[in-house]
Amino acid sequence: MDPLRFNPLLKRLRWGGRRLGTVLGKPIGAGHDYAESWELCDHGADQSVVADGPLVGWSLGRLVQERGAELLGRHAGIRQFPLLFKYLDASDRLSVQVHPNDEQARAHQPGELGKTEAWVILDAAPGSVVYAGLKCDVTRATLAAAIARGTVEDCLHRVPVAAGDCIFIPAGTVHAIGEGILLAEVQQSSDLTYRLFDWNRVGADGKPRPLHIDESLACIDFGRGPVSALVPRRLSHNGGDSVEELVRCPYFTLLRHTASRPVALSFDDRCHALMLLEGSVRIDDREGGLVLERGATLLFPAASLPQIVEPLGRSVFLQVFWE
Repeated sequence: MDPLRFNPLLKRLRWGGRRLGTVLGKPIGAGHDYAESWELCDHGADQSVVADGPLVGWSLGRLVQERGAELLGRHAGIRQFPLLFKYLDASDRLSVQVHPNDEQARAHQPGELGKTEAWVILDAAPGSVVYAGLKCDVTRATLAAAIARGTVEDCLHRVPVAAGDCIFIPAGTVHAIGEGILLAEVQQSSDLTYRLFDWNRVGADGKPRPLHIDESLACIDFGRGPVSALVPRRLSHNGGDSVEELVRCPYFTLLRHTASRPVALSFDDRCHALMLLEGSVRIDDREGGLVLERGATLLFPAASLPQIVEPLGRSVFLQVFWE
């Protein structure tokens, strides 16, 4: 099975902008509210569809169900592709949120997964921050009192960010993405989000958006405390080229390649995904060759032959798989 490209699913939300199109080349139209590009998705009605090749028009969910052995290899037999890949453009701050873990998600919404996620910053305006975790002294009672007063921001840990930073957000971590940030996100395939605080804003109708206070307080891990940008673990280094492990968790492993020379990939009987953060690359072992530009996402099925990723100049890409 050849590497697979999918058409992105574009989501328009009040906090979005235009950089999904102007920076990452997504097919946006008019408007300044393009917030998310869902690159690989098998979540209910939200389905990535193969863009070209022999399987053009197939949804990711159909591939999992009907071609699972070739697509998933050792993971064949699962009912749903377990990860969701996105690019996000935050022109405004997102609400303060928390996601449940798998057990909590099943209790609240049977069949849904929890949501552990990781962000890799592609671009950040000067002074940009994310909010990741609670300050050390914040307890459930402290946070509940701040919610009642509308001062939740005082409880949040602020993390200044720049391009290249990686923030890991396990389920149960209070978080929000600040304005001015463009990022790639890898997460469990879940859209279950509890809104804890919305910066005392009102919607287009002049009313505050709904909050999920009880659900949020029940899901927060109050023992986690502040979350900082990860320190990458370098796996290899050759001149200006490197491979770094950004995240290894029960749900996914996230590697970052910085490359100016060809990179050989093999897949060990499991599928891998590539997200191209900078530059452009050629995949030479796909029939006819395939050139990917910044913002592209490619899925290598478990049945793929070993692949050569040839940078056309300096390129940075993520390689994602799960155990």
